[in-house]
Amino acid sequence: MIRRPLSSIVALSSLALMTSFAPVFAQGAETAAAGLSVELNDVATSERGCKLTFVAGNDLAQPLSKVSFEFVLFDQKGRVERMAVLDFRDLPAGKTKVRQFDLAGTKCDALGSLLINDAPVCTGEGIEKSACMQGLRTGSKSPVGLKG
Repeated sequence: MIRRPLSSIVALSSLALMTSFAPVFAQGAETAAAGLSVELNDVATSERGCKLTFVAGNDLAQPLSKVSFEFVLFDQKGRVERMAVLDFRDLPAGKTKVRQFDLAGTKCDALGSLLINDAPVCTGEGIEKSACMQGLRTGSKSPVGLKG
C-alpha cells in the first residue's frame, strides 16, 4: 500500500473536481457573455450642450442592422430630466463600436445618471426584438452612472 501525504490527496481530489466541472463553468461564462454591452465612456461639454461618448459591443452570434436605446437622463437629485432615443445604428457580431451623441440643451454637470429604459429598435436577421435588452451589460467610466 502506497502512503501519500494528506495534502497530495486533497490536491488531487481538488484537481479532479475542477476538471469535471470545467465544462460547466466555461458554458456559464459563454452564456453570461452573450448579449450587448453599453459603456458610457465620456461626458463632455460641447457648443450645443453635452456630448456623450459610448462604447457598444455586440457579443450576440448575429449582427444587428439597427439598434436604438431609449435613455432616461436623471439630474443630480435623481429626478427625470428628460428622455431621449439614441440611434446606435449597426453593431456587427463580435465587434465593438464607439458612438457619440450631442444632446442639445443638456448641461453635463447637471447629469446624475442615465438609465437604458428600452430598445425600441433591435433588428437583424434572426434577431428577436427582445435580444437587445436581454443580458444587456452596462457600465460607466465617467462620473455619470449608467444602468440597464
